[in-house]
Amino acid sequence: MAKAESDHMSFLEHLEVLRWHLIRSTLAIMLMAMLAFLGKSILFDVIIFGPKQPDFFTYELFCTISREISNTELFCLSEMPFKILNTRMAGQFSTHIWVSLIAGFILAFPYVLYEFWRFVAPGLKSTERRYSRWVLFFGGILFLMGVSFGYYLIVPLSLQFLGSYTISDEINNLIDLNSYISTVSTVTLATGIIFELPVVIYFLARSGLVTADFLRKYRRHAIVLILVLSAVITPPDVASQILVSFPIFILYEISIRIAARLEKRQLKELKVPAKKD
Repeated sequence: MAKAESDHMSFLEHLEVLRWHLIRSTLAIMLMAMLAFLGKSILFDVIIFGPKQPDFFTYELFCTISREISNTELFCLSEMPFKILNTRMAGQFSTHIWVSLIAGFILAFPYVLYEFWRFVAPGLKSTERRYSRWVLFFGGILFLMGVSFGYYLIVPLSLQFLGSYTISDEINNLIDLNSYISTVSTVTLATGIIFELPVVIYFLARSGLVTADFLRKYRRHAIVLILVLSAVITPPDVASQILVSFPIFILYEISIRIAARLEKRQLKELKVPAKKD
């Protein structure tokens, strides 16, 4: 759809175009969810319950680091001190469906982002369209990086801390299946979405809703918000919160530079009129 055509489209026609983008995105998610549903053993035994195993990559890495630095096995695990329990008749089946949908969304996210770009691209200038392709590419990369960061770092820390925390030796931890799945999925999705901050700032800056000066002015407020957000998605210990806050703060600083460069480019385009064909 050309830019001239999009300028003359009515509101209802825009809604119709958006509807088809949403339909294609939903179909992509459902297709990936079906593939995840069929791969039940990989989805659960390898991925979902992977961080519960003592030989998980993160635990072995921390164990190796503790041995090299302090010559101790402080972070080495022999077993995870809790068991997962299902207490509902249809609990495992509903969990299978729910986790498959989440996996479908994660796998289809790059395509969903592409559909979003296809919807907004007709309203962009040729130069903006070229730059936005890079935003699309890095948006997918950042989401996968965020998901990996949450899965390989935050989830193991959460499980190790919350799963081993006890108030008395008289109590054994029997974790409900829904509680375990909720912890893994919420942390993983949250970090994936948070890592999209530079992409969100790009579109907000392009639309004029935020500026680089605005982001710099409220940097201290952003730091507080980042710390609060980190506290929500991590176990209640300072080390985990700092570990999560650090990459988010880096992404915030990157977002400031993105907004500043976008403003300079827009100002340059206003001062230098386009050449006539």
